Amino acid sequence: MSQPILINSLDFARERREISTRDIAVADLPRLADALASRDGVLSWSVSGHVDRLHRPTLRLKVRGDVMLACQRCLEPLPHRIDADTLITQFTDEERLEAACDEDEDLDGILAEEELDVLALIEDEVLLGLPLAPRHDDCRPDAIEKAKADKPNPFAVLAALKRKPD
Repeated sequence: MSQPILINSLDFARERREISTRDIAVADLPRLADALASRDGVLSWSVSGHVDRLHRPTLRLKVRGDVMLACQRCLEPLPHRIDADTLITQFTDEERLEAACDEDEDLDGILAEEELDVLALIEDEVLLGLPLAPRHDDCRPDAIEKAKADKPNPFAVLAALKRKPD
């Protein structure tokens, strides 16, 4: 696992700092790796600080890369492209965060932290962007038939019991 990258999120945004593109192995993000079909792969990421038109500190997070999901229909590997470009608005108290999110449901907001773990933020962003039930557009019929063949039909078993003489 990689060492955390900690930033003071308010200072980072207000001073318009930037961490230019870096790479991290998927295997170094344990929660993400556990949600995937394979721990192989690398994600490229960058984060930069800004202040929005309402003078709120924001972080722009960009994450790109390819990961391997498991198809929920046939359980075979399914490649998935991650291409996230997110603007995260920071708030100093929870009431302001909730009020802003109620006013603008498209707003991505977080509470500002003196020691924000950038890698955890990246991992959260990628996890939130994964499809809930990934599926191939057209699964291989032989994989589906094999999955069906491995399980006996419970109704066929009941029918056989019903026909069986006492």
